[in-house]
Amino acid sequence: MTEAMPSIGIIGLGYVGLPLVIGFASRGCLVRGFDIDQNKVDLLMQGKSYIRHIASEDIQSLIRQERFCATGDFSRLAEVQTILVCVPTPLTEKMEPDLTFIIQTGKTISAHLKRGQLVVLESTTFPGTTEELLIPILEESGLKAGKDFYVGFSPEREDPGNRNFKTHQIPKVVSGIDEESTKRVKDIYEKLFEKVIVVSSPRVAEMTKLLENIYRCVNIALVNELKLLCQRMKIDLWEVIGAASTKPFGFTPFYPGPGLGGHCIPIDPFYLSWKAKEFDFPTRFIELAGEINTAMPFHVVDSVAAVLNEVQKSLNGSKVLILGVAYKRDIDDLRESPSLKIMELLLEKGATVDYNDPYFPTLHKMRKYDFKKDSVPLTPENLAQYDCVVIATDHSCYDYETIVRHARRVVDTRNATAGVKGRNSKVLLA
Repeated sequence: MTEAMPSIGIIGLGYVGLPLVIGFASRGCLVRGFDIDQNKVDLLMQGKSYIRHIASEDIQSLIRQERFCATGDFSRLAEVQTILVCVPTPLTEKMEPDLTFIIQTGKTISAHLKRGQLVVLESTTFPGTTEELLIPILEESGLKAGKDFYVGFSPEREDPGNRNFKTHQIPKVVSGIDEESTKRVKDIYEKLFEKVIVVSSPRVAEMTKLLENIYRCVNIALVNELKLLCQRMKIDLWEVIGAASTKPFGFTPFYPGPGLGGHCIPIDPFYLSWKAKEFDFPTRFIELAGEINTAMPFHVVDSVAAVLNEVQKSLNGSKVLILGVAYKRDIDDLRESPSLKIMELLLEKGATVDYNDPYFPTLHKMRKYDFKKDSVPLTPENLAQYDCVVIATDHSCYDYETIVRHARRVVDTRNATAGVKGRNSKVLLA
């Protein structure tokens, strides 16, 4: 007899949850996808993907094979053996952890929890969340963790737009609250991932994810600060980074930009700095890096003002075109994009602001922003209409030769125009 494949419920069908759906279902698992967004559920059941790097054909195939279905009916959690939680963990306006989605999801699971089920949290959060917050909520069911049901933590490591690594190729860090939970977590993820790394506790796994993101946050802050210094010293930092990268050991290149974007790097370090206060421990590196990176959109706006000042124009009343609102190149992800902050700051200073992004024909209302704008066509005629064009996201589809040739002034935050003829006279690196 062949071993029956497990049934898995995945809560949260976004950039983390949906790749897991495709991965597990493609390997024969029976997958139920759960989301409170009925629009996502409806699109998936129509076989339509809303994430660019996930093909609609893959979803349609899994539905035809009856390996996957999406639903907003959380009572169906009782149908699965394993529940993976992939919900957002944003910050509040006061830059404190917002665990609302984990808490609400925990309560929902608790209402339908049954004996023998495994619950694994994937959402990035501070050490202690799984054991101190999630388990007590799950035990409101009357069942006991480690006895009646099993619990683990395994941090997501998705990198949207990274074509070098598919989900199953990224080593998976896993943990459980006890020996049996750890075994079950390891067994389930080995169905999909090529390599599974077991650590001793959920706290270690939670801290592992934070270390990965803080490492990037601090190093990006370092090069952002060096960029500001190099500009004053009239040194090309990108040339410096290129030269330093020739060292075969002891150096990893990071690159400056208009600020941090994505769900992880701009947010996760603050989860640890907030938790550290419980232990009377100041996380100075983390907080300083956050300050530097948060200030970068303001620097970009100052650069726009400086470019306009050269032609005796005020920012107030000027027309500015933002190129790219995705938080990084060639993806359809707006989360925490610095482009949105730049647009907000320019509007506050009286500029008329438009944008172009091939991945976002329209900007709808978001948690922090409500621009209600459509992407303008990127034509030579349109480029010439603006007092300044800001390259905020360096999509590979952009023709930078054309942009530099037809724009009056260009503020380049990504060094995207490197090598373009005529750059020095019309382009300011910011």
